[in-house]
Amino acid sequence: MDVHHIKTISDYHKERGLPKPKHPLISLVDYSQVKLPEVDEIVSVQDFYSIALKRNVPGKFRYGQSSFDFDEGVMALFAPGQVLKVKNIQPQKGESHPSGWMLFIHPDFLWNTHLATIIKQYDFFYYRANEALFLSEKEEQNMLAIFNQIQKEYKSNIDSFSKDIIIAQIELMLRYTQRYYARQFITRDKPNNAVLNRFEQLLSEYFNQDDLIDKGLPSVTFIAEELHMSPNYLSSLLKELTGKSTQNHIHEKIIEKAKEKLAGTALSVSEIAYDLGFEHAESFSKLFKKNTQKTPLEFRSTFN
Repeated sequence: MDVHHIKTISDYHKERGLPKPKHPLISLVDYSQVKLPEVDEIVSVQDFYSIALKRNVPGKFRYGQSSFDFDEGVMALFAPGQVLKVKNIQPQKGESHPSGWMLFIHPDFLWNTHLATIIKQYDFFYYRANEALFLSEKEEQNMLAIFNQIQKEYKSNIDSFSKDIIIAQIELMLRYTQRYYARQFITRDKPNNAVLNRFEQLLSEYFNQDDLIDKGLPSVTFIAEELHMSPNYLSSLLKELTGKSTQNHIHEKIIEKAKEKLAGTALSVSEIAYDLGFEHAESFSKLFKKNTQKTPLEFRSTFN
């Protein structure tokens, strides 16, 4: 797979037939003016942040086996270094032409600002394309208002004041994005409940295997891939629905299985640890005590 590396915002403008950006480190682009590549699919990596709000995007976006709930604006955010795979689906006859905004921000634009210290905490920058945020009409209007404010400043000569204003608007946009993703997790009860059920089934099946000594403990990445999600999206979904991360759920399943073996078998603590996929019994004992406030032997003694 050939990955196309786009190093600068100016390079993106040139490749997509756009005028030079007004500032080398930030750009606001009218998506309807973007010239799409004349290939069926392109895989690329950008060295800058990308925040896009698009309408009338050709093709169907799906999440698992279900379509997204809203047919209004589609919002996607990507961090520098993310591998992006875009299929060039041309609008069919009678369909509206794609429109919207694309905001590109080089990390250097954020240097020495509060946003620079917190932007990596927003997990949605690391979601996959099919985990985009689908906005209601009201949510889309809120986002468009922020894009319009950024456009006003971007059209002027960017000085120290306009930069602060733009960054403040970006921070506001990211907070709204966080709120709307929380809404998306909650409003999709049926598919999300299916994810939770499948997640629990995966953990149970994994720890019921007899070769965990060779396989080791399940990773967050492994579980996410089995559920056809990115690790960040899965953890965000679980935190919103259950208050616990993917790793928390894995640890709970480990403790559950450990308690069964401690109470129902004569296996030693070391044997139980290796049966559950731990390389070192000490790591198992430490995790067990952290979650139960008892050592494995102290827990076992309550059954004698």
